Amino acid sequence: MLNHGHILTAAEMQRAEQSLIDAGISVEQLMDQAGQGAAQMIWRIAADMPTLVLCGPGNNGGDGYVIAQWLRQKGVDVIVAASADPKTDAAKNARAMWQGQTMDVSDAAPRAQFVDCLFGTGLTRPVDPPLFQQFQRLFSAAKRRVAVDLPSGVQSDNGMLLNKLGAFDLTIALGAYKPSHFLEPSRSKLGDLVAVPIGIDAASALSLVAKPKLTAPGSEDHKYTRGLLAIVAGNMPGAAQLSAMAAQRAGAGYVKLFGSKGNIAPQPSIVFAHVSDDTDLASQLSDHRISAVAIGPGLGQDELASAWLEAALQTEKPLLLDAGALPLVGRRFSETVKSRGAETVITPHGGEFAALTSSNSGNKLTDVRNLSTQSSATVLLKGADTVIARPDGETRIAGDGCSWLSTAGTGDVLTGIIASRLATGLSGFEAACQGQWIHNRAAQLAGPVFTPEILIDHIPQALQECL
Repeated sequence: MLNHGHILTAAEMQRAEQSLIDAGISVEQLMDQAGQGAAQMIWRIAADMPTLVLCGPGNNGGDGYVIAQWLRQKGVDVIVAASADPKTDAAKNARAMWQGQTMDVSDAAPRAQFVDCLFGTGLTRPVDPPLFQQFQRLFSAAKRRVAVDLPSGVQSDNGMLLNKLGAFDLTIALGAYKPSHFLEPSRSKLGDLVAVPIGIDAASALSLVAKPKLTAPGSEDHKYTRGLLAIVAGNMPGAAQLSAMAAQRAGAGYVKLFGSKGNIAPQPSIVFAHVSDDTDLASQLSDHRISAVAIGPGLGQDELASAWLEAALQTEKPLLLDAGALPLVGRRFSETVKSRGAETVITPHGGEFAALTSSNSGNKLTDVRNLSTQSSATVLLKGADTVIARPDGETRIAGDGCSWLSTAGTGDVLTGIIASRLATGLSGFEAACQGQWIHNRAAQLAGPVFTPEILIDHIPQALQECL
């Protein structure tokens, strides 16, 4: 893992490299280390493939010359296609050390392996159309495609595609991971993601969701010390029941489902509490033994749902809001949640998130952080690139999402897992991060084409791996 899992923006990466240079390491040394490390990975996987390295005028192009020279010395049939002469001193030095053939990109013929060193971290505008046309010509004809640091045409800080890119087979991150290594739509273009360390050791407010470190209950623990979770069911109680079943397997000592009598089919494993109206719900949720409350899955959008949501918002317990609860709060979300006296966690998908905020900068990290700061809530924005932020700006990205989770009901399972972790006494941010990891790992263990119930059955095994 690079840099202890921290993810650096382009500006943070520049500062981190400058710190190494200030400590006595030259730019040329950093380029040699990065280029040779990348070349070794390319050689191990495809040593026998005729290779074309596309080099730009900056330091990413300099990395390309180092890669080409290292591969050439290993006997690989390699040529360099250059878009322009090197402009930086380090890139000029790397070009001078290259002993093989160099040709203009417009004259280069495609080869079996294409290595993209045209532009790297820091690109903020599209590659010019004539040059990108040449890029596409060489890219499309190759059998294997490798991007060094980031594919050319990707904006490093937000995952956006500046050009219409095809998919690479391998991307080699240099020095540190960048946000676009994990954010869509760029993540889907990277292929396998590997890393080359160059001594970067910089902290960042952005990191990957890590595997939790959990402990088993002690001999003195009982159901209340392990946490009592209250889940409020609405007009479509099946979703809340899935949340309750997931919560039972995710660490809370006691899970209780609150709803209208006759609206929920009894299940032996779930304790059900009848609620007559919102006043009754508020009274029952005031039970001091309750550690956390979750509301939203299957809640509905009628007057009763609104009344029950208001009752839940008035509790002094940590609260998780999901699904039906989010559109009911709507754009008054930030002021409503900020006035609460306890932590709030929300877990919207993209459409629900848009209903909560007018912010749409095009940068998922910025938008999630802004909503978290404005509302003082932990925000988990679900998706293939789930982002979790807390009000002080600390943010984590789920790095390896299981695509089989694109199934109805799996979001209700995630609600139950996170709420269960919240009930054990964790902060909202840590509960969200732990819940996200356990949810994704359970999906990986469940294999392809699973139901929510099958996913729930694999939660204990995922949790066991964390002990």
